[in-house]
Amino acid sequence: MKKLHLTPAPKRRLADILYGQLLEQIINGVKVPGDKLPTESEICTAFGASRPVVREALMRLQADGLVESRRGSGTFVTHAPSPDVARLIEPADFASYLRVYEVRIALEPAAASLAASRRSLNDLADIRAAAKALGSALSSGPHGPELDLAFHRAIALASGNELFARQLDGLSVELAGFMGMALGLTRLGSAERRDTVLKEHQQIIDAIEMGDADLASTYMRFHLSQARRRLTDVTRQP
Repeated sequence: MKKLHLTPAPKRRLADILYGQLLEQIINGVKVPGDKLPTESEICTAFGASRPVVREALMRLQADGLVESRRGSGTFVTHAPSPDVARLIEPADFASYLRVYEVRIALEPAAASLAASRRSLNDLADIRAAAKALGSALSSGPHGPELDLAFHRAIALASGNELFARQLDGLSVELAGFMGMALGLTRLGSAERRDTVLKEHQQIIDAIEMGDADLASTYMRFHLSQARRRLTDVTRQP
């Protein structure tokens, strides 16, 4: 008799659950940019949670650039992610995937800068091969975030400091979530959007190949910032 394998449901904090429910209202168009959210007291009553829980969820939405607090007026929606986000992930997980961006923006531009100064011919070949594999997958059909991770990891290894790659390895679960969501939206988007993502990768490669450390860092920072904007704002096309 085969053994039954069950996976425990993820344990989520109340603030994350509330964040997800509020985000879902924004994604589904119940609240659109410019709309005012209910007051903290109203949310407390509706959700059955304490004010600190509500405040934490609202602060995270604000940190993610989805709402803004206006003194004396309340909290207003500023940006809405694509409705396709709900097809790719649980809305409650959106915040955790955006948190990994905050680490990447501090880590990967530095790795790209060092890669431009230290890369070998083998490193360049590995980076190009990873970019080509990702480009082929985006053009031809289903793919996994491991292809995008392979590209960024190749750059981290080219830095000559293995700690960069080890940091990415330590974030593999969160990176897979972030990249899976980003690439999923890219596949569902326009051909122009796919071309834009691949162009951003090529700019990073070109800067590393030229040995321009500052340019490599700038292009990596730009790519990561654009990836985040494409996730949080449905109007960002491509």
